[in-house]
Amino acid sequence: MLAKVKSIAVYGIEAYVLDIEVYVAGGNIPYTVIVGLPDAAVKESRDRVKAVLNNSGYKFPNRSLIINLAPADRKKEGPVFELPIAVGILVATEQIIVPDIHTYAIVGELSLDGTLRPVKGCLSMAFKGREYGIKKFIVPSGNASEAAIIEGIEVIPVETLADAIGILTGSVPPVPHKIEFKDIFKESSRYDMDYADVKGQEHAKRALTVAVAGGHNIIMVGPPGAGKTMLAQRIPTVMPALTLDEAIETTKIYSVAGLLSPGQSLIVTRPFRAPHHTISTAGLVGGGSFPRPGEISLSHNGVLFLDELPEFERRTIEVLRQPLETGYVTISRAMHSVTYPAKFFVCLALNPCPCGFFSDSQRPCRCTPHQIKGYQSKISGPLLDRIDIQLEIPAVKYRELVERREVQSSDSMRKKVMAAREVQRKRFQDISLNDKRGQPVITNAHMNPKQIKKYCVLDNAAEALLHQAMTELEISARGYNKIIKVSRTIADMDESEMIRIEHVSEAIQYRNLDRSLWK
Repeated sequence: MLAKVKSIAVYGIEAYVLDIEVYVAGGNIPYTVIVGLPDAAVKESRDRVKAVLNNSGYKFPNRSLIINLAPADRKKEGPVFELPIAVGILVATEQIIVPDIHTYAIVGELSLDGTLRPVKGCLSMAFKGREYGIKKFIVPSGNASEAAIIEGIEVIPVETLADAIGILTGSVPPVPHKIEFKDIFKESSRYDMDYADVKGQEHAKRALTVAVAGGHNIIMVGPPGAGKTMLAQRIPTVMPALTLDEAIETTKIYSVAGLLSPGQSLIVTRPFRAPHHTISTAGLVGGGSFPRPGEISLSHNGVLFLDELPEFERRTIEVLRQPLETGYVTISRAMHSVTYPAKFFVCLALNPCPCGFFSDSQRPCRCTPHQIKGYQSKISGPLLDRIDIQLEIPAVKYRELVERREVQSSDSMRKKVMAAREVQRKRFQDISLNDKRGQPVITNAHMNPKQIKKYCVLDNAAEALLHQAMTELEISARGYNKIIKVSRTIADMDESEMIRIEHVSEAIQYRNLDRSLWK
């Protein structure tokens, strides 16, 4: 007897539909074999499925059993196929009859008592199932909210193998899982922190507002305890809210990585990732025999914060250069490759020297010039060239900590960001304007030289100041472009079509580390 059951597998963050073909043959020697490039976890499924069927009151066939996962030329991984394999065996041995089995796609990992465990990548599976024309999708209950995000496919949650069989045979009515997008965004799109918590550092808040408004990456240098981490952690609170498409794309990555909380349906706040400096290159970029997303991709549509930057392996932080340029990362293996999205806001932070007090006016630095130079030289020029705003963060004075004057909050900063983003949206609404990543240009940071020439018009005083800065401060050509882009953002925040001298002056201040530290 032969039975076919549809299932869905994930590769990268994309999914593909496959057929699980179960053939029960005769013969005196019973054996079970799974073919179609299964990994070790898939091969182990035959023993788990056998135990589950026997424990659930069904019979595992005492005959030759061939289970084919088609297409056979793609590697299969994980226990996601255990529920459809069990259903296929029951249909092939005529222990159950399911006339409309072709209308279902089934996924799920089985426990030995017949209960189902959640699987990774269920959101991508539901998206692919709808695209393929599948009408009904049976998933573990733990994945129901996640899969139900995709409209146009009936997501049916099940707790046990018995529940799945009851729905397939018609003895139990299916109850499709439904969710309300508005409720999810309303309940979850809140942050637990606010820039109002940060005392002092008003100039840093201004620089961060400019950075977020124009999509400019930023590096902060200052002594320990100056508040660099507090400032960085609150960056998502001033960024524009995630759109539904961005939320789905971000959730796909977290689903594949197995990082969604039980019952969580959608990630609706900007991710903030802050890996420790001991992270490996594979941990940052992603990797493995079946490549998994790394911190770079987990930061997609959010913030990647690298604290104590010189403590990272030089080779590890250099891998940031390609994703910063392209907006994606490709992980290649001998027989295949996987591409993950990696469009993120970068915030880097470091002390100016090993002891941390080189730039502190209150505490003396204990480092030698050789130690300071060696510490700072761990950060390459090409990486710094991709950072638009360089910011010194001084230690906070006691007076600033105790005074009760009104400070900038995340809400006030976000309003400025949104106003500037609206100006940029109108400027770049022509869909033919794409950056080097092939994506629509939506922020000033992604303008190419042609667009800089068109949209960044300086008045005479601003032009003279920039010429003077280039001559006296030894600013590079790339630094020149960075200053122009940041000036454009500052002008947008000031509601000025023309870039004036005060806009350029402020932008030049955000390049002072080129001459104060790195020279």
